[in-house]
Amino acid sequence: MPARNFFAFIVLAALAMVATTGARAEALKAAVFDAVFVNSSPQETTPEETARIAALTAHLKEALEKSGQYHVIDLASVKSQVDSVKNIHDCNGCEADIAKAAGAQVAVVAWVQKVSNLILNINIRIVDTATGAPIKGGSVDIRGNDEVSWSRGLKYLLEEHVFNGRR
Repeated sequence: MPARNFFAFIVLAALAMVATTGARAEALKAAVFDAVFVNSSPQETTPEETARIAALTAHLKEALEKSGQYHVIDLASVKSQVDSVKNIHDCNGCEADIAKAAGAQVAVVAWVQKVSNLILNINIRIVDTATGAPIKGGSVDIRGNDEVSWSRGLKYLLEEHVFNGRR
């Protein structure tokens, strides 16, 4: 199975695992910002890593929308504000204000930190736009810098820290 298809398969499998029966609460309007790649390793960022971070963003948005718990909104109305922030995951709470201005109830930020080609971590934080308080989030260390390890890391975060209610 090609890596891109495997990544999508993992996300969809995570959604299937958390599907519930009965009535669901109304989906929260979510401003999902592009994931950030934080390269603290001595190696240069590769084109493959740039592609993986874009794919992670796309799959995160898709998984949140398909979960029924979140409705991903368009951020075009706040594009200039988003573009003015260097690292949305580390902007002292600006993500909540920007998301609120876009009409969202929650702001979703994700980032991947590369320590080395062997050690990376994937992080997600969901913030209430009314209070700025984190409502869900998590971090997972992954070993290996490839599509399989990234997809497994995202799957874990979604299953254990986003969809199941754990904080």
